[in-house]
Amino acid sequence: MINNLYLIACIGKNNELGANNDLIWKFSNDMKFFKEKTINNTVIMGRKTYESIGGILPKRENIIITRNKETDIDNALMFNDYESVIKYINNNPNKIFYIIGGSSIYKYFLPFCKKLYLTEVNANYEANVYFPKFNKKDYKENILHDYYEDNTSYKIVEYIRK
Repeated sequence: MINNLYLIACIGKNNELGANNDLIWKFSNDMKFFKEKTINNTVIMGRKTYESIGGILPKRENIIITRNKETDIDNALMFNDYESVIKYINNNPNKIFYIIGGSSIYKYFLPFCKKLYLTEVNANYEANVYFPKFNKKDYKENILHDYYEDNTSYKIVEYIRK
C-alpha cells in the first residue's frame, strides 16, 4: 500500500465504468467532487482515458501511461510502464496521486491505493468497461454524500484500507 495513492471513480451497481470510451454518468455533484479532490494534485490515467477527456486536466499534474514510446503530450508526464509510475510516486511522498482510469489502470493500481473515492450509482447501465472487483471488508467505509440527480440516486463513498 502507498499512503499518498488514491483512486477515484464513478461506478454502477454492477461495477459499470464506461461505454465506448466515455463516462456513463455525468452528475454535476460527482464532477464537482472529482474536481475538489484532484485539483492541485496529480492525476494518473491511461492514454484512452486522456483521449476521452479530450486534453490535459488543468491545475493538476497529469501523468499518462501508454505503451507507445513515441507518444508525447505537452504538459503531461509520460510513462510506458506501471513500475516507473510506482517509482515516481515513491520518490514524491509529499504529493497526492489520484488514479482516474481506465479499467486496466484501476485494476493494476487498486492493490496499492490507501483510499478509494467511489461514486456508487444506484442504477445499471450497458457498459463495455468495468471497475475491478474488490473486497469491501478490507476497507473502512465512510459515506460522504448522498445525492439524487437526473432521476437517479447515488452516493459518494470513501473507502480507507484497513
